[in-house]
Amino acid sequence: MASAELREELDCSICLSLYTDPVSLRCGHNFCRSCIVQVLDTQDGAGGYSCPDCRAEYPEHPTLEKNRKLGNIVERFLSTQPDMEETRIFCTYCIKSPVPAVKSCLQCEISLCDDHLTAHNKMVDHILTEPTGSFSSKKCPIHKKVLELYCPQDAACLCVFCCLVGNHQGHQVKPLDAASEEKKKQLRKDLDELNPQKAEIQTRLQNLHDHQRNIQEKASDKRKNVSKLFMDIKKQLEMAEKKALSEISRQEEKIVSQISDLIKKLEIEEDELSRKMRHLEEMCQVTDPIRLLQEPEITVCGHGDGEDTGEDGGKVRSEDDLDEVGISLTLHRSMRNIVTNVTSQLRFQVPDILLDEDTASVDVKVSEDLKMATNTEEQERPESPGRFLTYSQVLSRCGFSSGRHYWEVEWDRIGTWSIGVSYPSIEKRGDESGLGLNDKSWCMDIYDTTYDALHNSLTVMSITKPTCPTLGIFLDYEAGRLSFYELCDPIRHLHTFTASFTEPLHVMLYVYEGASVTIRS
Repeated sequence: MASAELREELDCSICLSLYTDPVSLRCGHNFCRSCIVQVLDTQDGAGGYSCPDCRAEYPEHPTLEKNRKLGNIVERFLSTQPDMEETRIFCTYCIKSPVPAVKSCLQCEISLCDDHLTAHNKMVDHILTEPTGSFSSKKCPIHKKVLELYCPQDAACLCVFCCLVGNHQGHQVKPLDAASEEKKKQLRKDLDELNPQKAEIQTRLQNLHDHQRNIQEKASDKRKNVSKLFMDIKKQLEMAEKKALSEISRQEEKIVSQISDLIKKLEIEEDELSRKMRHLEEMCQVTDPIRLLQEPEITVCGHGDGEDTGEDGGKVRSEDDLDEVGISLTLHRSMRNIVTNVTSQLRFQVPDILLDEDTASVDVKVSEDLKMATNTEEQERPESPGRFLTYSQVLSRCGFSSGRHYWEVEWDRIGTWSIGVSYPSIEKRGDESGLGLNDKSWCMDIYDTTYDALHNSLTVMSITKPTCPTLGIFLDYEAGRLSFYELCDPIRHLHTFTASFTEPLHVMLYVYEGASVTIRS
């Protein structure tokens, strides 16, 4: 049998199994790497090493050369013998050259190849099964007989004696094959039920993978956009720097030029004065009275009185100094343009939000700049149809009916408060007039210990422990999104409401127990 003969050539002489990672010694013999390494390790300290096959001696630990060709032959042989690789069950009678078994006899407890199976079947009619090396699992542990029946009541495989004298007397039993078919039928039914579940999970997995890939693509695009934005900002900053430096240089040049002209003028005056002084000193030395008296008079003018002296008398006036305000305005304008450009590229506006005193309840004080609301004692206020009468609340003057907007609010960490948006048609009195207590307003309630997102009297989210007193609010009217962020480091997203807005949205504040909140546009 060619297969058996080839198999014999591919067996390691140490483990008597097919080569695994075969290596060669210098003498030419091959072994599994792990087998020969184990043998050579036992020879350590013996004064030398030797080949297990031919006893060839090596004074030092021999080098193991990987035999790739032999390894490829073993792999090809295994690929043509799938049963051998799969079961590793060989014919009981093929001792010299092991041959894969095709069946096992449970009564005889032997495994047979094709040739020996034919001879076996001619002699006896025994129960055959797929090749196995565990015959005890196929027999009754009590009676040592072949398991042929199945008891559904006890879910146990039985031999004939179990039904006659054992604990299963009187039970409804079935042949193993019939019970196996019923089991397979039930398994197929279960499989049919699980297939849709698996398909649903696979769909969900695919959706999650798609979503993951979409998020990664969006993040990549956003990184590119942010990098481009900062490149633009750097360019604008460089331009702003050039403008500011240019303005400083322009003012410097103008003032220095004026000072230079003044210096030249004063130097001429100084030279003229020096000339007159020398002449006067010379006249003081004249002894001839006639000559002295006949010398023409020299005009001596007081400082700043002469026509040749400037009105400022050579002093540097304050208006001739650097215009630091103008330089600052140049910087401010450049920075404002940069901020405007950034918000434009981010596609949202930063509105100037002012509070409407005509809507503030009598216990809410609004600051002069209309940016801060504080809970105080009741104060006299004229009647107004838009004034809140039940809760300590105030609306903004203007609302948003389109676009993307962002603003910030800061809390003084006293009392409790709420920030949100509301339709102007919100009730002004009664329990349902409170921010977040109706279907016309959305808000974030802030306490010392928690954030609560509130709409229509339902708390849709609760986050514990505020960490900083400043919140950022972002509104995308068309997309129907209202998001709240805690402006700590890093910024923390608190909650996003989604809705279809049908009216203009006004910023709304609720302050209680002495709380004070400032809008930072």
